[in-house]
Amino acid sequence: MTSTIDIRSLAAPTLAVRRPRRLSHRAGFWVTAATFFALMAFNTVPTPLYAVYQERDGFPTFLITVMFAAYSVGVMVSLWLAGHLSDRVGRRPLILAATGIEIVAAIMFVLWQDTAGIVASRLVAGLGIGILTASATAHLADLRRAHRPDSTAFAATVAGIANMGGLAIGPLIGGAFAEFAPAPLVLPYVVFVLAFLGLGLAYMLVPETVERPAEPFRYRPQRVRIPAEGRRAYWAAGVAAFAAFAVTGLFGSVAPTFLARILGQTDRLAAGAVTFSVFGAAALAQVVFARLAMRDQLRVGIGAMVAGLVFLGAADLVGSGALFVAGGVVAGAGVGLLFRGALAIAGALADARTRSEITSGIFLLAFAGMTVPPLAVGAALLVIPLVPVFLTFVVLVLALTVWAGAVVLRESAR
Repeated sequence: MTSTIDIRSLAAPTLAVRRPRRLSHRAGFWVTAATFFALMAFNTVPTPLYAVYQERDGFPTFLITVMFAAYSVGVMVSLWLAGHLSDRVGRRPLILAATGIEIVAAIMFVLWQDTAGIVASRLVAGLGIGILTASATAHLADLRRAHRPDSTAFAATVAGIANMGGLAIGPLIGGAFAEFAPAPLVLPYVVFVLAFLGLGLAYMLVPETVERPAEPFRYRPQRVRIPAEGRRAYWAAGVAAFAAFAVTGLFGSVAPTFLARILGQTDRLAAGAVTFSVFGAAALAQVVFARLAMRDQLRVGIGAMVAGLVFLGAADLVGSGALFVAGGVVAGAGVGLLFRGALAIAGALADARTRSEITSGIFLLAFAGMTVPPLAVGAALLVIPLVPVFLTFVVLVLALTVWAGAVVLRESAR
């Protein structure tokens, strides 16, 4: 009598490999928001530190705007090349890549501290943020829709708070390190590297919300496909975002110079606090006015932007610190509401396959506003006094805000 032996039974026993359990969509939503917040905060930490670099190396103010613009250029390049890819390859790979890039940028800040190194570090940091912004905004919308399909507008509010709130807290952190830390050009970056490592590990457990299409993916740079009937509203929203981010760009780059030259205020924590108040007002306004209808939010945002810019112009003419801070806070509130409205208009024109791509287009225009006007201000300061340069900036941004706001309100009524 013969017997057969199952060879498979002789094989060495295999151990089941347990994959880490995914977070719920609700928990994943908040981990994504925290990651978004921290990555944005890192990118405004250098704002009050520019004066420390300037004192050490003796470079002109124009180079501060170049450093700031390098970040925005990195954002725009990354948005154009990769900001839309999360619609195809998934949200998680893009956001994890952005986290890794920000870690590299932080290490560069520590190891390469001359002027060229600062510019290069800012450029790399911008590349990470360009990948992050549209991907994280879209991921928050997806996760909220999976958890609470009856309350999707909440995701836009949280995305705006993570974006603007992160940008707000960064200068305060940088100013505190500049005033009180023993190594202000090293320690904040080390702290953020550790924070990014922890958040990155947590984010790896967040559920993916994009199903990769079955058909082969042909890569191409960013393009924005907008329905013909929505193009006028979309581009007006983009111009509004441009104007809004021009204000944030001003406070993120040359506002400390204004405080020092016109008001004689050289305290770095104070400079960081002023920038914090502007970005903080932008985040807070989105919470305070969240229950208003979108058109009402837009009305309040446009009015606040106009009033704040008028205050800033008056502060420039009379040299008033109180008017300068008040103008920044009021304009900041308008920035938050106007930018949230721009994202909402873009989101209303998108479907599931184009949400990240259409959002990337708004971010591209917004970061162009954060780049071009402050860089122009910095270049003008090489040959023209600060007061007329600042006033010209205020007038031009005011004109853009009034035009874009009027078009957005008219188109959104349709």
